[in-house]
Amino acid sequence: MKETEDLLKKGLDQLDISSNDQQIGAFRTYLSELKKWNRVHNLTGLKSDRDIIIKHFLDSLLFLKVLPEGVSTVADIGSGAGFPGIPIKIMAPVLKLFLLEPSKKKVVFLKHICGKLGLEGVEVLDRRIEDVEGLRVDAAMTRALYSVGEFIEKAARILTTKGVLILSKGPKLREELECLGINNITVSDIELPFTGTTRHLVVVRR
Repeated sequence: MKETEDLLKKGLDQLDISSNDQQIGAFRTYLSELKKWNRVHNLTGLKSDRDIIIKHFLDSLLFLKVLPEGVSTVADIGSGAGFPGIPIKIMAPVLKLFLLEPSKKKVVFLKHICGKLGLEGVEVLDRRIEDVEGLRVDAAMTRALYSVGEFIEKAARILTTKGVLILSKGPKLREELECLGINNITVSDIELPFTGTTRHLVVVRR
């Protein structure tokens, strides 16, 4: 377990994200519960501690690097087993978080892990973004679930007046953006620790 904690801490250092013992402990619990539930419910294809820490925990925290100041409410669209929303909530507990996930077994896990971690200000919504009514947030984010155009079409309606959409995208992003022809988009290229892989964090402003 010490090796996995050291890996997480080194990754956080590389991302210049400070942490405390309570937050590291929360990730330790998250890892343990995810692996336990995964054996029965197949929540993620990643099995090893190293892969989960890098490709789920640290990959989710890349969103923190581009989250605008003043954001207080965030929706994680297609949260799955809680990514990127729960790692972000662990590191930024003041955020009000909505986890949208239509899969029943994943909803049960999300409610369980939020309770296990003692997270306050989190609401799990068991539905797709297309079926959500009345929700307004400062930021809506997703991890490679949609193309940029699709995400704008589906999620822009839940944003507050100055809200933003945030996506993590892979190497084909340039082709997507060329087809859109939208000006209010910024892209930050951030290396995922220990992988040599660059993620493209896309922020779309209203």
